[in-house]
Amino acid sequence: MLVIELARAIPAAGLRQLRLFLAGVAESVEERRVGEFDLQVRVESLGVAGAGRGEGTRPMLVSVSGPGFGDEEVFDAEHADEVDQERFVGFTPTHAVDVIAFCGARFDHVVVALLTAGIMDAVGGVANAELHEDQLPLVAGLPGLLARRREPWEAAYGTGEFLRAWAATPGFRLVK
Repeated sequence: MLVIELARAIPAAGLRQLRLFLAGVAESVEERRVGEFDLQVRVESLGVAGAGRGEGTRPMLVSVSGPGFGDEEVFDAEHADEVDQERFVGFTPTHAVDVIAFCGARFDHVVVALLTAGIMDAVGGVANAELHEDQLPLVAGLPGLLARRREPWEAAYGTGEFLRAWAATPGFRLVK
């Protein structure tokens, strides 16, 4: 799972761009409510290698949360124990996009990272990636890294470029 922190709600034009992007990378897309998408992502559409036979598509959920989109409780709960993110991302998030895989193979982690980067190209925002302590040095010199933090848990904040670079590193793996 990765989270995209947003400074404001996604405007209508951004939602159109998001829908177009998702339709381009998924075999099927179902929008259950405005901003919540069940997907079968075509792995090859993101340039991900390593999918075995029968693994050409992967189930994913993309969910916008925050005022006006639903899941306000989810947004509030996810941000209740967060530190003041303004010092790391330059704003206090009002909305977020969660990108969630329903599988856990190594390439699923890469698919989530690349899918998240593509979503950021469509809607903007800053990726908030929880890290294991030993991953902090691995992300230190990557392009697009905006900030790292150690407390209350390790995390990195970055651009789509950061996610693409990190996903290309040997042994890449997301925490959640």
